Amino acid sequence: MTTAPLRVACIGMGWWSDVLADAIKRSGKLEIVSCYSRSHDKRQAFAQKYGCAAAASYTAMLEDRSIEAIINTTPNNIHLDTTTAAAKAGKHVFLDKPIATTIADARALTEACRKRKVVLALGYQRRRESHFRWIRERIDNGEFGKLVNGESNISRDRLGQFEEGHWRYSAEGMPGGVMLQIGIHYTDVLEYLLGPIEAVSASVAQLVLPGENPDVASMVLEHENGARSTLNASYASAGEYYLMNIYGKEATAYYESHLGLRLQKRGAKYVNLVPCAQNDTIVEELEEFAAAVQGEGEPEMDGERATASLAVLLAGIKSAEEGRRVTVAEILNDA
Repeated sequence: MTTAPLRVACIGMGWWSDVLADAIKRSGKLEIVSCYSRSHDKRQAFAQKYGCAAAASYTAMLEDRSIEAIINTTPNNIHLDTTTAAAKAGKHVFLDKPIATTIADARALTEACRKRKVVLALGYQRRRESHFRWIRERIDNGEFGKLVNGESNISRDRLGQFEEGHWRYSAEGMPGGVMLQIGIHYTDVLEYLLGPIEAVSASVAQLVLPGENPDVASMVLEHENGARSTLNASYASAGEYYLMNIYGKEATAYYESHLGLRLQKRGAKYVNLVPCAQNDTIVEELEEFAAAVQGEGEPEMDGERATASLAVLLAGIKSAEEGRRVTVAEILNDA
């Protein structure tokens, strides 16, 4: 029997809401039936583009019993209010990362969803990329041996794209700036590949973009298994660049956005290119969410895992502010 598409409503109209909506259209396993933004023009434009109704208010959207789930791309600092309201209305929630800006908010919205028995899934699409899945499989098979080190870079050009007063560039909406906004993707991948992170030492700077937030961040991550990794994140680069190298005693994987994935094994003189087909990571995470709502499996990134991910970045922010090594446990215990 064919399962009907999950009926969803989108809240928070911005460029990322369109990215998710486009993925929903590609999937066919979800259907956008409603949208809401405080901006009348934005919600009308979204409704016309995606063929859905423009809700008069978020309350009206939540009162619509035909809507099963909310796709939430609202500003980070109101994730608690918007997600809790959805949970109370019995709506499942797909929430883009980060889960919140504080551990207290993250725990509260996670508990609200648990209490109402609704699915909460977080958008962490980077870990799903085929090259990282390939590395993870070989790590699990023992091909890398003892993991010792990792290095990563996630850099984008935001010069000329800065929007004065936009929540993404404010300390309230995005504490830590580039570290939390895009750095969180690769701290997550490093944790996915090398294991849980125990402590962070970090430094940030504001060099190019105006506003309140750092546009360059560097982090040293201490993993529980003893491995060390580094992350550099930037909004001040001349273009987009992604790097992820994973070093094991028996093998090393090198990934660069312009070169693809390469592998070198101990004793080998050459580095071999690894063909990895490009996969639709955003469709995958949305379909996983829809399946979980329909009782099939559970989200890979749920509230608890997303809270732990947030704690790593908050440890980095605190480290940069106080000039010291900060453990993830300190952040979780002090919340």
